Amino acid sequence: MAGSTPIYGIPYPESSDLVANYPALGESLAEQVEDKLPTYAATAPTSPSVGQVWVDSSGPIGKVWDGTAWTIFSGAGSANFSDTPTGTYTDAGIDYKYKTYTSTGTITITTTGLADLLVIGGGAGGGRGDSANNFASGGGGAGGYFATNVLLPVGTLSVIIGAGGAGSTNANNAGTDGTPSAIVSVVPSLIGGGGGGSYGATPRTGGSGGGGNAASGGAAAFAGNLGNAGGNGQANAGGGGGGASVAGSNTTTNGVGAAGGAGTASTLTGTSVTRGGGGGGGALSTGGAGGAGGGGAGGANAAGTAGTANTGGGGGGGGGSSNGAAGGSGIIIVRVKV
Repeated sequence: MAGSTPIYGIPYPESSDLVANYPALGESLAEQVEDKLPTYAATAPTSPSVGQVWVDSSGPIGKVWDGTAWTIFSGAGSANFSDTPTGTYTDAGIDYKYKTYTSTGTITITTTGLADLLVIGGGAGGGRGDSANNFASGGGGAGGYFATNVLLPVGTLSVIIGAGGAGSTNANNAGTDGTPSAIVSVVPSLIGGGGGGSYGATPRTGGSGGGGNAASGGAAAFAGNLGNAGGNGQANAGGGGGGASVAGSNTTTNGVGAAGGAGTASTLTGTSVTRGGGGGGGALSTGGAGGAGGGGAGGANAAGTAGTANTGGGGGGGGGSSNGAAGGSGIIIVRVKV
């Protein structure tokens, strides 16, 4: 029987081979059989079915489609940790425990295996305008947002929580970038958000980009699907900082700041919580709303509002000659099956 040899020298049949050699199967059943065979490629198959296996050639690493996402298919069981869990719950008949880190610490892994992780870098600070020239200041970008399952090794691992960046207090300086969060040796440093643009400074690139000032577009997000770009500014109104799910909004009305981009929801603690919102742009008459998920609002001829702690939310831009606000600190959550 003819077949393909995509990996490890092991041939497998295509549906046309099955039908040609076993006509009684019929094309429909043959396609179902083929659908369950591994796909070896650098990009994930489109429209996968539950149970379909994909070997990511860039790893290579095997993954299986669980109906919602591609999860690592390694044969490994669940990891375990000896630290006191933050909480436990049962979902769809599966028992979980999780540990939430809102400040730097350690986690002790006692069993090598798979764990679900949420890692968010610190949000960036918002920019500052200048009443002698224009009032536009961009909102800070959200910290990089990373949710996946990984293989954790036995040992004590260092957990680092990124701080939020400071808001700008000088119209010639952008807001300060957020700092990275990481599980050392397991998850590389996940970058913080990019600072919001000020009157005399363009916004900065980050996990999500900062919102633009009167003369600039929003900053891009770093590559890697960590976040989104900031929005464009215009005279007297700053662009919104990028969020984990949505780019920061562009300003459309003189004097009205743009909203920060929305964050992304996670259910690792058993409850859906949205984090990683971008900061709103500062303006003369109306500040931009903070993005859902901890983004701070932009100031209306006043200081911006800070991003919410432990969400990675960006800080709001300052309106008029007021300061930008600080971004929110990051967070890490580790969940395992029990």
